[in-house]
Amino acid sequence: MTTIDATTAETREAEAAEAGAPDGPHGYSKDKDSHLKRLRRIEGQIRGLQRMVDEDVYCIDILTQVSASTKALQSFALQLLEEHLRHCVAHAAQEGGPEIDAKVQEATAAIARLLRT
Repeated sequence: MTTIDATTAETREAEAAEAGAPDGPHGYSKDKDSHLKRLRRIEGQIRGLQRMVDEDVYCIDILTQVSASTKALQSFALQLLEEHLRHCVAHAAQEGGPEIDAKVQEATAAIARLLRT
């Protein structure tokens, strides 16, 4: 990891701690390997898009692949959201107190961001 990457990671960790995000384990942790495999497949789709543009492939064919890549990312996001609800929000509900309201608000904001895309 480069110094810039390490600094960026440290900044993200500090921001997460300030926002009250737990260090882990996260809801997706038990399926981390399959998530990473899925993300690598999506990354391959994006590289394929770059190759298609480089090779001057027909516009509609590229758009079809953009749509497939977008759907793959949306599907991944929905699965991650479900795991967040089942793990993080459910845990906050069991603990009670004001944390549940924060987790519900956090999930609602994430859903709103997904709907805007």
